Amino acid sequence: MRHKVAGRKLNRTSSHRKALFMNLAQALIKNEQIKTTLPKAKEIRPIVEKLVTLGKRGDLHSRRQALAALQDKEVVAKLMSVIATRFSSRNGGYTRIMKAGFRYGDNAPMAVIEFVDYDPTAQTVVAITN
Repeated sequence: MRHKVAGRKLNRTSSHRKALFMNLAQALIKNEQIKTTLPKAKEIRPIVEKLVTLGKRGDLHSRRQALAALQDKEVVAKLMSVIATRFSSRNGGYTRIMKAGFRYGDNAPMAVIEFVDYDPTAQTVVAITN
């Protein structure tokens, strides 16, 4: 029985899953919009929401926590300066998931996850399909 067991395993080991979530979070913060499978998008949403909340706090401790989770200084800098200021007056709900049909090869459900105040001039959609 799986009572009170949260999260999907996504057919990966725990270290692979942790690395996948870190890479997805980095790509979402860097590009502000990514296209991935629906289960991965649903799993990455709470991680990114917590990182944006850390960015809104903006102190040294939250910067170090974000750096421990993302392991990329440029992405953390963008999170703390650009994204945190954009959502300074918003209390949660920083991302949206939109279904994007099915993948051609294996018919996997695809989704686009993006920030709510997405700036289309930032970059184009990045497809993450691992």
